[in-house]
Amino acid sequence: MQISSRFTIAIHMLIAIDVLKDDFKITSDLLASSVHTNPVVIRRISEQLKAAGLIEVQRGHGGTSLKKKPKDITLLDIYKAVDCVEDGDLFRFHDEPNPLCPVGRNIHTVMDGKLIKMQEALENEMARTTLADVIKETKQLIAKEKRK
Repeated sequence: MQISSRFTIAIHMLIAIDVLKDDFKITSDLLASSVHTNPVVIRRISEQLKAAGLIEVQRGHGGTSLKKKPKDITLLDIYKAVDCVEDGDLFRFHDEPNPLCPVGRNIHTVMDGKLIKMQEALENEMARTTLADVIKETKQLIAKEKRK
């Protein structure tokens, strides 16, 4: 199972909001162009980011801006904001393994704790990475491109 693409789209959007804010009015059309998706997708994700307190959206002439400093937004905050996995579980176990099969009877006992630990490890790594970290790396790559 994959994490929803809303997660990477949301990260892309937040980086673009910060990186492009001095040169452009940040609109759903601009973000959709950067992400290369439909503005409706951007507006849906924007609503989730707004509800999580990560962005402000000013209708009309205002545009979109970050509500928090990038150093205060973690990838875990973004992940949680856009509701990337069903029921909070990254790994969805198949329903009703066969209790008459020795593997089916024991698979939950063997795997449930391991899957929880794997999800916790991923979430801990996301919590250590801030939006500022990925913005910095993005700006370095942009600067490198300009020097070429």
